[in-house]
Amino acid sequence: MIYPIIGLGHPTLRKVAQPIDKDYPELDKLIADMYETMYNADGVGLAAPQIDLSIRLVVIGFRPYDEKTDTYGPVAEEHTLINPEILEFIGEKEYFNEGCLSVPDIHEDVLRNEGVRIRYYDEKWVLHEEEIHGLFARVAQHECDHLDGKVFTDRLSPLRRAMLKRKINDVVAGRVRTHYRMKAPKK
Repeated sequence: MIYPIIGLGHPTLRKVAQPIDKDYPELDKLIADMYETMYNADGVGLAAPQIDLSIRLVVIGFRPYDEKTDTYGPVAEEHTLINPEILEFIGEKEYFNEGCLSVPDIHEDVLRNEGVRIRYYDEKWVLHEEEIHGLFARVAQHECDHLDGKVFTDRLSPLRRAMLKRKINDVVAGRVRTHYRMKAPKK
């Protein structure tokens, strides 16, 4: 099932998500649906709050993109993070251009650490504590922000946010077009 994605302005995006346990109802189906939703929207990460569920669940998946054919290849890597915790930020901070399915049409350079030490459970409830780097670390930090009620535009300078005010207001008001389904903000 493909879920609608909620946009900036929806109150669920600003809540701190709650941990879940092994007995969470239909967790395997929810995880599969989140991957389907993320790939349908051409995303590389999706946090449960983005589908209006305030729980600590993230899916991350990478597919190679072919610019010549404008198509994605088969999934090369997937990570399910249940109750993730960033334990330590590692390495230098670097800028990287980020976007977000909940904040469509806005892409900005965001400063984040190159790596993190993270603890999480996978979909089989195996506990992982590992150091991750590169794109995986970048996406994990972005998605963990969602679990803490933050979006990537919160990490921009006040000047940059002011310059994007009209675009941000359009997202909040639901005046954006996407190729994926979005859920209107709650009033």
